[in-house]
Amino acid sequence: MNFSLENSVNEQVVLPKEWGVELFIKREDTIHSFVSGNKYRKLKYNLKKAKSLGFDTLLTFGGAFSNHIAAVASAGKLHGLNTIGVIRGEELKSKLEENETLRFAKSNGMRFEFVSRAIYRQKTEITFLNSLKKFFGEFYLIPEGGTNELAVKGCEEILTEADKDFDVICCAVGTGGTISGLVNCSKPNQKVLGFPALKGDFLKEDISKFVTKTNWDLIEDYSFGGYAKINEELITFINAFKIENNIPLDPIYTGKMMFGVLDLIKKGFFKKGTKILVIHTGGLQGIAGMNSILKKKQLPIII
Repeated sequence: MNFSLENSVNEQVVLPKEWGVELFIKREDTIHSFVSGNKYRKLKYNLKKAKSLGFDTLLTFGGAFSNHIAAVASAGKLHGLNTIGVIRGEELKSKLEENETLRFAKSNGMRFEFVSRAIYRQKTEITFLNSLKKFFGEFYLIPEGGTNELAVKGCEEILTEADKDFDVICCAVGTGGTISGLVNCSKPNQKVLGFPALKGDFLKEDISKFVTKTNWDLIEDYSFGGYAKINEELITFINAFKIENNIPLDPIYTGKMMFGVLDLIKKGFFKKGTKILVIHTGGLQGIAGMNSILKKKQLPIII
């Protein structure tokens, strides 16, 4: 994982001319094989701070298919840091080897603490964090999803001067760090649209903690029922998009966002002549885990 990363490439998505807009996708997913997209951006300055303060251990939180858990484990191994993952769901302890994400994290040296969903909700409480320190020793804390001020700082580097001519910037939204960085580095003439992967009114409040600009909004119609919920329509879309554009999308974040962007274009949401840049935030490691669930449900898999 190199801190002197070159900027990712923008690839055009070919659309019917009658739609009247231009669509490009910034391939942040190609940054690194395992610490890709927004995870690279979010971890960049957090890792620098952890090392400068003399920490040798990172601790963070995540669920069964968390891109963040996989990225922290990989980044920790690359930088010689120990990693601990506090995982939502006690039942996963006995299913660790069946879970692609957790198995990958373990292979990169991550230790786990599996907790109930009730206890997991205490992840920001001092008493719980102190109990983790008593058990594991001192650690550098990275929040769930990686979002904090340093993460937002890293995400502010996603857009470059070469992107100034885009009218609209679109991204998937999980914990709000990526869109916050994009808003902060956006130009006055640009609109930033976020597509939440989960339901909940808390996101606007969370994002507002990191931004002062008002040129952003959330499009909440494309969560497909909530976090990690998908259906055959979304699977079909993701597979067709890959075949047509040679660009893979993940089912949790970028697949839903791109589905939403194209649906809005078809409905005439964007005025003619609009130039749109979509941020591919990575997350492709989650496809294998999702496919294992789809196979059990006898549903089509993501290619």
